[in-house]
This record gives sequence, C-alpha cells and structure tokens, in this order.
Amino acid sequence: MVPSFNPKSLLPRLFSSPSNRTNLKCLYTETPISPSQRSHQNPFHCHLRTFVRDPKDSNYELALVSALKFCSTHLTICQGRQVHCLVFKSGLDSNTFILNGLINMYAKCGALQNAKSLFDSFPWLDHVSCNIMISGYLNSGKLDDARVLFDAMPEKGCVAYTSIIKGFAQNDRWSDAIEVFKLMRYDGVGPNELTMACVISACSHLYGIWDCRMLHGLVIKRMLDSSVLVLTNLLNLYCRCSNLGEARALFDEMPERNIVSWNVMLNGYSKAGLLDLAREVFERIPDKDVVSWGTIIDGYVRVEWLSEALMMYGLMVSAGVKPNEVMSVDLISACGKRMAIGEGLQLHSVILKMGLDCNDFVQATLIHFYASCGRINEAYTQFEVGTKESISSWNALIAGFVRKGMIDQARNFFDEMPERDTFSWSTIISGYAQNDQPQTALDLFYEMIAWGIRPNEVTMVSVFSAIAALGKIEEGRWAHKYVYHNSIPLNDNLSASVIDMYAKCGSVSTALHLFHQIRDKACTVSPWNAIICGMAVHGHAHISLKIYLELQRLCIKLNGITFIGVLTACCHAGLVDVGQRYFWSMKSEHNVDPDIKHYGCMVDLLGRAGRLQEAERLIRSMPMKADVVIWGTLLAACRTHGNPDVGERAAENVARLEPSHAGSRILLSNIYADAGRWEEAFLVRRAMQSHRMQRLPGYSGVCSEAKGSSSPI
Repeated sequence: MVPSFNPKSLLPRLFSSPSNRTNLKCLYTETPISPSQRSHQNPFHCHLRTFVRDPKDSNYELALVSALKFCSTHLTICQGRQVHCLVFKSGLDSNTFILNGLINMYAKCGALQNAKSLFDSFPWLDHVSCNIMISGYLNSGKLDDARVLFDAMPEKGCVAYTSIIKGFAQNDRWSDAIEVFKLMRYDGVGPNELTMACVISACSHLYGIWDCRMLHGLVIKRMLDSSVLVLTNLLNLYCRCSNLGEARALFDEMPERNIVSWNVMLNGYSKAGLLDLAREVFERIPDKDVVSWGTIIDGYVRVEWLSEALMMYGLMVSAGVKPNEVMSVDLISACGKRMAIGEGLQLHSVILKMGLDCNDFVQATLIHFYASCGRINEAYTQFEVGTKESISSWNALIAGFVRKGMIDQARNFFDEMPERDTFSWSTIISGYAQNDQPQTALDLFYEMIAWGIRPNEVTMVSVFSAIAALGKIEEGRWAHKYVYHNSIPLNDNLSASVIDMYAKCGSVSTALHLFHQIRDKACTVSPWNAIICGMAVHGHAHISLKIYLELQRLCIKLNGITFIGVLTACCHAGLVDVGQRYFWSMKSEHNVDPDIKHYGCMVDLLGRAGRLQEAERLIRSMPMKADVVIWGTLLAACRTHGNPDVGERAAENVARLEPSHAGSRILLSNIYADAGRWEEAFLVRRAMQSHRMQRLPGYSGVCSEAKGSSSPI
C-alpha cells in the first residue's frame, strides 16, 4: 500500500534547503519580467510566484487551484506536492475548493491512496469530491470501488451517472453500464450527450433491434439528434443489429457527419458483403483515411475478390495513404489462400518499402504465404532473415513443412524452438496424424500434457484421429474423459472427431449415443457426416440414410463428405436407384460438385448390381480422368458377374495407367477362365511371366478407401 502523503514532512525540505530557497527566490523576485520572457515561462512558476509574493492576495486561492490544475494536466506530482505544502502552510487545508483540487491532482497523477486520504478527511460527502474520486477509481481500473462510492453518494447528478456508465462501458462491463443507466432513468436524472453515446455503445454489444429503436426514440426526445457523437454510435448499433436499411436512413438524415460516421456506414455494408453499396459510400467520403481504405479492402477480401482488393490497395498507395500492418496481413493471407504468388510478391515488396516487415505478425504471415503457395524454400528464407524471437514465425514455418508432408523437417524445427505454445504442439501432432504415424502423434500428445501445456479443440481433433487410426478404444475413452474433465469446448469439429473415433474403433452404439446428445447443438454438417459415414461403413445403411433424411430438413449446408457416406450406405444396401438419385441431386439441389471419390462410389454401386455397361459409360462421362482405383473397381465387378468384354477394356486402362499392376492381369485371366476362354487366360498369364510382373498390394475399393481416409469434418 502506498503511504499517505504528509505535507508537514516536506515543508522543512522545501523551505530550509539552500538550493530550494535559491530556486524559490528566483520565482518571487521583484525584478520586472519582459512580455517575451513571461510568454516562455512555466505556468506553474507563474502561479508559485503569486503564492510567495503575497499570500493575503485575494487571488491567492484561485492561483493555488490553477497551479493544482496545471499539475493534474501535466501529471507533475512532485510540483503538486509542493503546492500541497503551501496549502498546508497557508492554513487553507480545510478549504473545500482547494481540497477538491488536491484530490483531483493526486487522482489524476495516479496517487490514489493520497487522494483517498484527503477524501476521507471530509466530514461529509461532497458531490464534487465524490465525482473526482469515482473518476480516479475508474481511471485506475478499480471499477468495484467506484461503484461502492457511487452507491453511497447522497445526491447523484448527471456527471456521476455518466462517469460510472462510461467507466463500465470502456471496460467491457456492458451489462453493468446498462443497469446504472436504468437506475439513472428511474431516479429522473436526464442523460446528456456523453451519457447516451456510452449507453448506445454498451447496447451494441448486448441487445437487438428493438432496444436500438427505443434508444433512438430517447435520443430524439432528449433533443440530442443533432449530436454527431450520439448519432454515429446509434448508426453503429443499427449496423451491428444487421438493420442496414434503418442505418442508411439515419445516415442520410444526419445533419453533420465526420469521418467516423462515414467509416461506420461503410463497415456495415462491408461486413454484410454488400460491396456495391459499400463502394458507393466509399466513393462519397470527402477525406478518406487509412480506416476507410482498410474497410473497403477488407470487404473485398472477405468475399474473395482478390483482384479488386489489390486494385484498391494500389489506389490507396497512389493517394499517399500508408498501409498498416492489419491491412497488409489481410492481403497477404488472401494471396496465400488463393495461391496468388505474383500478387503476393508485389505486396511483399511494398511491405519492405514501408518497413512493415519488422512486425512479428507480418513476418509470420509472409512465411505462411510462401508455404501456402508451395514455396517452402522462400518461406524458410523469410524465416532466416527475420527475428527468431517470434514464436509465430516458428509456428508458421513448421505448419508449412507439415502442409508439404515434410514431417521430419517440421520435427527438427519443433525440437529447436526456444519456446512452444499450444499451436506448436497441435501443429506437429496433426502432422504426424496426417502422415500415417498415429502412434508418434499420440506420444507427443502425452508429452505435451507432461510439459504442462493445455491442449485445445484443434489438438484433440488430431488426437482422436490418431486413436481412430490405431483402433485403440481404451485410449479413446480416456481422451474423451480428458476433454470432459478439462472443460475443452466440444465444438462441431471435435464432436465429429469423437464420433468418428468411436465408429472406427467398432463402438458404433457409443458413437450413435454421443451423436444424439450433441445433434441439436450442431451448427455445421461435421457431426452429421461422422455418424452417416460411421453407420454406412459398418453396414447400418438404413440408419445412415435415415439420419441423412433428418439432416436434409435442417438449414445446414451439406458437403462432399456427406454424399460419400450416403453413397457408401447405398452400396452396402444395394440401393442402386436411391444412390443414383442422391448422386444426381448433389449438384442440382445442394450445389456440391461430385469428385472422383463420388464417381468411384457410383461405379462400385452399379458394378455390385451387375450394371457394368452403365458403370463404364459413367466412367467415360466423368469430368476428370479416371484413376486405377475406379478401373480396378469395374474390373473386379466384371469378375464377379463374368463379363470378359467390359473386363478387357477395364484391364487395358489399368495397364495403361499402371503397367506394373499385376493384380488387374490376374483378374482378367480369371475372368477368361470363368468364361471358358482358356487360350486368352493362358496368353495373359504368359505375358505376365515374360514381363516379370509382380503383384502389388490389392485395393479394397473406393468405398472402403473412404472408410479409412475420409475425415468427417
């Protein structure tokens, strides 16, 4: 605790020290001072000159207060203590006006304990001193102390209410700010311009459109609808409530707009993706600042209109507006996402010219950009030329190595890191899980816990993926309990991973039970995908399709993995017509483009049903080139149904794509043998011997491949 200041202790030093006496003498000397000298003199010295010249002067008290105000403004507590000594020496330490000045000086200078000591010396609660102390508490972050004093005040005016509302609003205690405002209205105290601005700002984080309209009505009733501060905050509230129509009506009616008003309206349109309206507002802004440019550029980045964003960036630089770090990071990230290496290189040049590359976050984003574009060498170079103290740069480079499948290099850098955070551990664990080394991923997870690093949802997704690959159900149950006991948020991705783990470890009933527990909370399709695929792979086709029908009734966007599960279920149940209907509905009803795995599922479905010519036609109509798996699936179906003609063509395509694939030749030979065409069977076998072909590990079919590799997320 800071000891209270006693002016008696400073009086001997102030007036007895030879150096201080010399300094004070020069302040109250009778030597005339020229106007030019007076203009350059410290205002505090001017006030102190008045004190020592004639303490009985009628302006003495006013000069003391003026000097204290100077100390409060310039935060010069040492000089303020000297004035306190003069107050004590002159016997004015009981003057309420001067005491309030002293309290204000100490509070503004951060000596809150000294201010409180003086405040406690008051025999009664003076509303001015209460307001000063409340402001002091609020500025020091002691919001609860401010509220206690506020509640104890006998008479509260607009100043007190506004101070406490502003303090709560600025410290993100919006509910408390609204509560005090309601009390203010109940007590019949009228809000002023600043009160309404703070209340509206607090409401923008809490309430909806009806509260916005009620506040708008109160603004009009209090005749504050000409205040640019109030109307700008109200405009922001309308935009946050996504009522851009009323926001624009208010904006057009504003008698005066500042740059903040323009930027608020621009940001409202930009966040809503209404780029045409945003551009119209942007073009009308009289004096665009960096926020205006950044908002319109961010709007284009959000909707992935990279060329428009870069065009606006070029216009901004041409207009002489210097970009900031946030804008540069947004654009570089967008270039990495779109793999726009040329545009990213140009941005990197501008960043170097502006000197923004010294920022740690910008450096990490540049590393991430090069790695996302497959330029891992450039990413490493950027890491080398930058500072090694930023953990973000280490994380970005390790993530780049993982993305390229360079898990050994990622591990080397991970081991060299001077410090690791949750992201570092999550990245390397994910790398091993994705590169078919699930046991190493699991070992790293246990090591992470041993180091005292708390995993998050992303970490646990990779952990459950590794457990699913290993099929260790006991490890999975332990990890599930760990998530529960450590209060790790069970978001959609993590829920899907847990369901997928139980399904792949054979505990289908547990997976289904967990799904029913979280289904009503799911906002995305990931948990639904996990249970649909899990049920389908284990042969519970009717349960899988039933869940899919329930999913269709919800406003949840489906993706390609959803239809992998659905088509797999149709394959297991032999539902050819149903599967075809779902396949063709992908694009027409759900705007999902079928990829090669979906076509593979359809080939398998048609092949199992013996509709081999139809399967072959589907393969030849595919928008992408068929791979060995698809032709191999058709060839296997030809063996099952004894169709050597289609089998020959399927085998030829397999041989063309992979000449050393002996399995297709063996299948073709068996097809000939089953059809009694022994000569062709013999020729195929002899050709294999002459080419010394070796049989490669067999494929389990496209749908089975989906079982092992497709993530439900």
